[in-house]
Amino acid sequence: MSVQDRSIWDLAEPEAARLHGFGWLDDLAAQGTASARLLAQAWTRDWIDREAKGTGPGWTAELAADRLIRCLGHSRFLLHPPGVGEDRLARVVAVHAAFLERRLRAAPAGRPRVAVLTSLILAGLTLPEGRSLALRAGRRLAEEAGRAIDPQGAIASRNPEELLDIADLLVTANRALTGADLVPDPAIGAAMARAAPTLRALRHADGGLARFHGGCRGAEGRLDQVLAAAGRASAAILRGRVTLWMGYARLAAGRTTVIVDAAAPPTGPASMTAHASTLAFELTSGRRPLVVSIGSGRIFGARWRQAGRATPSHSTLALDTVSSSRLGHPVPGEDGPRLAEVPARVLAEAGPPGEGQRIELAHDGWRASHGLTHARILELSGDGRCLWGEDMLTTLTAADRAVFDSALDAADRLGVPFAVRFHLHPDAEADAAADGSVTITLPSGEEWVFSGADEGMVALEPSIYLEEGRLTPRSAQQIVLSGRALQPTTRLRWTLAKGSGTPEGLRDLNPRADWDEEDEE
Repeated sequence: MSVQDRSIWDLAEPEAARLHGFGWLDDLAAQGTASARLLAQAWTRDWIDREAKGTGPGWTAELAADRLIRCLGHSRFLLHPPGVGEDRLARVVAVHAAFLERRLRAAPAGRPRVAVLTSLILAGLTLPEGRSLALRAGRRLAEEAGRAIDPQGAIASRNPEELLDIADLLVTANRALTGADLVPDPAIGAAMARAAPTLRALRHADGGLARFHGGCRGAEGRLDQVLAAAGRASAAILRGRVTLWMGYARLAAGRTTVIVDAAAPPTGPASMTAHASTLAFELTSGRRPLVVSIGSGRIFGARWRQAGRATPSHSTLALDTVSSSRLGHPVPGEDGPRLAEVPARVLAEAGPPGEGQRIELAHDGWRASHGLTHARILELSGDGRCLWGEDMLTTLTAADRAVFDSALDAADRLGVPFAVRFHLHPDAEADAAADGSVTITLPSGEEWVFSGADEGMVALEPSIYLEEGRLTPRSAQQIVLSGRALQPTTRLRWTLAKGSGTPEGLRDLNPRADWDEEDEE
């Protein structure tokens, strides 16, 4: 973001309120240069002059908590001469602590309330005579951590990055209390330990988190730091022989990871950022993401954010113009519309034992509207070089067939259109061949080949990749395997396999292109 001689507080970019959480302070501190430090100090002083009275767009409980945590965490960076001023920063801390104590009960459960309590612990340990505040906040945090992270290591929103945020906050609070010679409540450490195995299961081969339900990859190295501090307790839900981590299934072999959304989306207040991504998957090969979703779009404005929540924005089957889950009407004061309709049943079972890993999934998100259930089979070979897939639309009962027949009538008996989408990471280059196959080349030189069976049409179409830290969406491509459901059961088979010339051990030493600087316009 180029601001030249302007203050960032003069900007009117989409989602500009997020700037008040001071996330940019992490980035400038990570640079660690004198120019970055002077810029951080100037922006902080400007914010104090304009906004520190306790009212305005930055004074929500979560933004204020994030801002306070970052100011205290980077206090040396801000105070180094010429600095913000120690007395000035102390007054800001006191104002924030008083505000957050008043707003604690109003803070939404989960990540916002954990952030508020963590910030109050840090403030209490900083302010004179603030030790009692830190102790009170520590006791409340132990209770909130137990509610936020359930016994299986999951949170209500099913957002992997939000789980990482909560675990990171708990690590911060635990370290602060221990560093002040206070004994943290064991419930805080227990919640951290419950989250750790879930985060490990949702980590791709490249070290980034799976991007589902509004979450992003997470800052480089952050996940490893949290896992190193959080412990290794075991927690999972077993369904048949499939281990589900917060509703996700993981297939991993060789250098390949596949993570699948294998449960219904959240509902109620936890669904404000949830996506219609049931049965979607992501695939990463070594250090390179291959199959992805387009992302949350949360920093690009409301339209991109809504587009990212739709089923066609994920790597799964999308039926007609109807997402597998549907948005409701926005609730005043909430961050986004909740999901009003979600699949009633989502099944995930292991397939017969074999050389590879196989999972069989199904959801009924289109049963009421079209009489159809989507079933998906994914099988990863034992060496991780091939992913076989099958997507099926089927009716289960006579009542389903009647609904499907009505849907056919509405489509003039031409069939209900559907498409199985495979969104590719923008670093992947794809070329379609005359035989219907698509060759995908990663920056490492690794090649994958997509092949669809004869039941559907294969096309290579434009896509978009919405990435945190970018000024604009990135152009990408998607493979689309399309067809029309004319019979009570329609089946499509496909494979995604490494090219025969790709070696087992491929050294990939090139830097990640998706973290390069913005291309020149």
